[in-house]
Amino acid sequence: MNKELDKIYDPQKYEDYIYKKWEESDFFNPDTCVSQKICSAKASTYAVVLPPPNITDKLHLGHVVMVAVTDILVRYNRMNGKKALWIPGTDHAAIATQNVVEKKIWQESEQTRHDLGRKKFLKKVDEFVQVTQSTIINQLQKTGASMDWSRLAFTLDDKRQMAVKQMFTDMYNEGVIYRGYRIVNWCPRCQSTLADDEIEYKEQKTKLYTFKYAKNFPLTISTTRPETKLGDTAVAVHPDDDRYRQYIGQEIDVNFCGINLRLKIIADKRVDPNFGTGALGVTPAHSMVDYDMAQKNSLTIKKVIDESGHLMNDLNEFSGKSVTQARDMVVEKLKTQGLLESVEDIKNNLSVCYRCDTAIEPLTSKQWFVNVNKKLARLDEQSLKEKAIAAAQTGQVKFAPERFTKRYLDWMENLHDWCISRQIWYGHQIPAWYKGEEVYVGVDKPQGDDWQQDEDVLDTWFSSGMWTFSTLGWPQETADLKTYHPNQLLDTGYEIITLWVSRMIMMSFFALNEIPFETVYLHGMVLDAQGKKMSKSKGNGIDPVEMFKKYGTDATRLSLIIGNTPGNDTRMSEVKIAEFRNFVNKLWNIARYIIINAKPDDKDKQVNIKTAADQWIWRRLRITIKEVSQKIECFEFSAAGEILEEFTWNDFADWYLEIAKFEPEDKGPILRVILETILKLWHPFMPFITEAIWQELDKPSLLMVELWPLTTSFSDAKYKINEKKLKASEKNILMLKNIIITIRNIRSEYKIKPSKKIAVVIYAGDKTTWVKNHKYLLENLRTGVEVEVKDSGEKLHNAAYVAIDNIEIYIPLQDLVDIGKEAERLQKRATELKQLIDNVDKKVTNPEFVRKAPKEIIETEIAKQSAYHEEWKKIKEQIKHLK
Repeated sequence: MNKELDKIYDPQKYEDYIYKKWEESDFFNPDTCVSQKICSAKASTYAVVLPPPNITDKLHLGHVVMVAVTDILVRYNRMNGKKALWIPGTDHAAIATQNVVEKKIWQESEQTRHDLGRKKFLKKVDEFVQVTQSTIINQLQKTGASMDWSRLAFTLDDKRQMAVKQMFTDMYNEGVIYRGYRIVNWCPRCQSTLADDEIEYKEQKTKLYTFKYAKNFPLTISTTRPETKLGDTAVAVHPDDDRYRQYIGQEIDVNFCGINLRLKIIADKRVDPNFGTGALGVTPAHSMVDYDMAQKNSLTIKKVIDESGHLMNDLNEFSGKSVTQARDMVVEKLKTQGLLESVEDIKNNLSVCYRCDTAIEPLTSKQWFVNVNKKLARLDEQSLKEKAIAAAQTGQVKFAPERFTKRYLDWMENLHDWCISRQIWYGHQIPAWYKGEEVYVGVDKPQGDDWQQDEDVLDTWFSSGMWTFSTLGWPQETADLKTYHPNQLLDTGYEIITLWVSRMIMMSFFALNEIPFETVYLHGMVLDAQGKKMSKSKGNGIDPVEMFKKYGTDATRLSLIIGNTPGNDTRMSEVKIAEFRNFVNKLWNIARYIIINAKPDDKDKQVNIKTAADQWIWRRLRITIKEVSQKIECFEFSAAGEILEEFTWNDFADWYLEIAKFEPEDKGPILRVILETILKLWHPFMPFITEAIWQELDKPSLLMVELWPLTTSFSDAKYKINEKKLKASEKNILMLKNIIITIRNIRSEYKIKPSKKIAVVIYAGDKTTWVKNHKYLLENLRTGVEVEVKDSGEKLHNAAYVAIDNIEIYIPLQDLVDIGKEAERLQKRATELKQLIDNVDKKVTNPEFVRKAPKEIIETEIAKQSAYHEEWKKIKEQIKHLK
């Protein structure tokens, strides 16, 4: 071939060019693959949807992990002849996007959205979205993601708006969606409701107040929020608490801080008798648990905090006060009246908004809800909740790692009705219209001018919960929907099992009465090198696009895959990316050597597997194909990459290529076949460099649609070999490698200069003929030795000695080192090792240590014990041969 390739791989020279070739081929679209006979029309499918990134900001490394994992699977399945479809898209992210744009407008013009009005404000949002969408799409393409851009979707585009309206209408008509007063999580800053799983918790120091409502009230209560007691309608105690059993059922009128209350004493098993006084004030309008108690005990619900976080206007001097002001006022009154018994400093978890960190106010509000417990005829009289739970319990939907099944089920089994209305402007406006007390819900606006549409929008998870089927054309019965649903995989972060995964499963059951996907693969967060969460404010974030430019996309992807296991967080640093850049360049240099030294007709020649080295590498290649395929199928991507890296760098580059330089046989055909095979195996992991090399091999087709290597393609019959012979050759080559490594290690241990030629005597026993025949390799593979091979002989003195599988290796040292000093050094090390051995022996045989120490520590000590013993044994043998 005699091509001239750059000595160093330059990603910037190839990546954009390669991605353009992929796009122009249209092979990301499975329809094209079928029409071009890349795969059969009857082939099985492999469909996934991209978890749509929020359009509020550019991609981060967490997105790249997800893209890299999914791209491995999509490319692998495409190369296995499946109709592989990966649908890209972005998420309008409702409240997050509105917050970003509101801040932007204020910074630019000191105007609020209310100053602009709804229409002008939404126009500003659309302008922002167009820019960020374009940026994100460009970044996704930079990752190498093999997505079908002809099917690009947006959670707020026209097709998705139509789907959302239809879903809302259908659910409303079947009584799954309803509007009513219930307690909700309210963010005073965002002025909107939040779902339970949009709440975050922060530990805080606070005070626990213990007091009586009034002097005539028989119970003392404890609370961290005395201001909410202005809305209490009951006091709850545990039914088995003997202190309070006599009061259960009584109703007592009190004047609490100037507000008249009627308090009913109720029993509830959820009350902890050991917390505070064991008696809790029940505020149904401002606590989820208390609201539930109110429903069970027919209690009055009295709202005392409004949507702005201030007290209601019918509370005397407390009216209009902030929560903090009202709390101080209540506490002061209790002190004055002699009702405050104690104030204690405690720690508790504060509920905050996941977007702005504002403290959440639970309060009653008229909102739209999804009834997760309603039995549905379309689901064989099961509820959405029941169907979603059964899907995981029966294995219809599997989680990888499997341990996340429990987290999902724990959440679903305690799931409450889902509040889906949000008091913001940006998003899917609720398809409900009002005329007086009349309500109309439908896809289109009702006839007449008097109808006013609900101003609220839907929770962003409502539209993204429909993502697997709305992107395939639902509610129309499209060919895509029939062919590609359910999806085979969803890859997402473990932190949104509750936010997104659970909703997707429920929504899919309602729309289609089937699961949305077969497997949920969960990756962890990307942390910095110290194990801390990356953030702009900390300055420890890594911009993936900058890493693409500096080190290449393939190196960045590999750094996020190798060393990363499903469901676990992974540490990342620029140093790690740089290390994988070195490996990417190693692959380039392997290919460069083969391409430059190839003959024009190598690709047409029959591969001849003649020598032991040929047979060894051939067997290693077959094993690698099998193991890499198995690991990918089991989602063990790091293990697959490590296996492939070991074969590529160690077996192929460091050994076989070096051996090939000194063997007389023509290695061109076999080198080309092995190179082409490892390019295919590496392609899902490193798509750019593998495709670039493939093109340099003057291939007419694209690597991305080549068939995945199968071990049957390297069969014994085709290449006139047999497994028994391969195993024998492998054993001999491993022996040869061990001899060479031993010689190199001895040179290093005795600090013998590389330029110094040394003698080696080998007693090879029944392997004498084989070792003699391969003496040229022993002398040429970076050993710097002259070898004498015998079947046996007397022990050599003043020599370094190592025995490998009944083969004895001697290196005379008298002209190379001071024998006396060397014996002294070895004896000193032997003494040190004996002390280390004694210490570790005492530890691992100590029953108390074995009983108390963690398993990992015990295993570490046992490993040390074995290593010390092995080293001590070798040194004692060496000392014996220096005499």
